[in-house]
Parts: sequence; structure tokens; C-alpha cells
Amino acid sequence: MERLDKVLAATGQWSRKQAKELIKAGRVKVAGAAPRGPEDKVAPGTSVTVDGRPIVTEKYLYLMLHKPAGVVSSTQDPRDRTVLDLLPRDLRGRDLFPVGRLDKDTEGLLLLTNDGPLAHELLAPGRHVEKVYYAQVDGELTEEDRAAFAGGLTLGDGTGCRPAGLEILPPADRCLVTIQEGKYHQVRRMLASRGKPVRYLKRLSMGPLSLDPALPAGAWRPLSLEERANLGR
Repeated sequence: MERLDKVLAATGQWSRKQAKELIKAGRVKVAGAAPRGPEDKVAPGTSVTVDGRPIVTEKYLYLMLHKPAGVVSSTQDPRDRTVLDLLPRDLRGRDLFPVGRLDKDTEGLLLLTNDGPLAHELLAPGRHVEKVYYAQVDGELTEEDRAAFAGGLTLGDGTGCRPAGLEILPPADRCLVTIQEGKYHQVRRMLASRGKPVRYLKRLSMGPLSLDPALPAGAWRPLSLEERANLGR
């Protein structure tokens, strides 16, 4: 339980003084009712609104983003638009960061959170968290390509890749790639090593979390209770 003025200030939109002024002016509602004062205690997840607009009050946030092409998976960049730029201003002050990276031209699932331990659980090499990508390539994929992925590839620079899944889809220039690592541009480099450069790449899942098919590119939403439970949160 936290003081209401502290909860509002933690969103990064107001100082403690400004939060107190909002509360005293009657512009804040807690669970639909007017609070008694700035010192009122608020439980995590309680509905809080300012001028009728919902405010996110939980300590840890978990957002699913459908990353579009042309946006970089960083918290800031001097040249390009970042994934945080796709969020409303009040969420940008909550220390969110992307869990793992998708390169600028890759679309798909990206988890944004301020929960560092969860990020470690999903990214630690020893956890072997599976990530599934949909790819379109130049050329036709073959059974030999599938077997090469299953046996583990060595890239042109000597980088070794663990055994990975390659499911060839019709037509034969499309596939699902399943990896348990996160090396630099790994999926693109693995397919290119087989003479099948990638035309289009999209991440569909990461561990138990799958991209919501109803979420358009560039859009985001909070994780559902079920999705959070699947992540142990």
C-alpha cells in the first residue's frame, strides 16, 4: 500500500506537490470514489483516474508490443524512433525497457517491462527460452536446410548456433524458425548461411508469450492476467 500522492508522482507525470493539488481539487478518483486526502493508501492494481483518465499504478508493468519495421528496440536513439516512442507519455517515465531486441527491419512480439528479474529469466542463455519467428526468404527451403538447422549451424564468421527448428511452410519460401538463443541477427544469418536471404521476418512468440493476432503493428496492450501468470507474474 502506498500513499495516493506518491502513487501519482511515481507515474512521472506530476511532482508530489502537483499530485497533492490534483487530489485537493477533486480531480482524482480511487475505485470510482473521491479520496479523503493525499495520504490515503492505495493497493497495487486499484483503479485510479485523473480527470476521468485511467492511471497505471502498479509497480511493475508488462506490456505486449507489436513492433513495426523501422523502429529500433532501444530506450533512446539519436537517429531513429524507438519502441518507447510508441507509448503514451505517462508510460515513458516508468523505466520500461524491451526484453531482448528485434532488429530495425524485424516486426513482431516485444515485451516491454520494468521488471529486471523477469528480463533475466527470459534472456539468460541457460534458461533455453524458445523464440519462434515467421520468415519469408529468397529461394526454396529444402529438407536439407531443415536437417542443417536441426544439427546446429556454424555461420561464416565461425559463430556456432545451437540446434534449431525449421518448419517449412507452403509455398516453400516461407518457414517457422525456433531458436533458444539470441545472437546478433541470428535468424537472418542462419537462413543466409543456407543461401536463403530473408525478405521478411516477424517474431511470433517468446517462451509462453505469443503475439496477439488482433494487435496491429505499432500497437500495444497490457498483458492479461493469464499471460502474466504464465510468466510467473
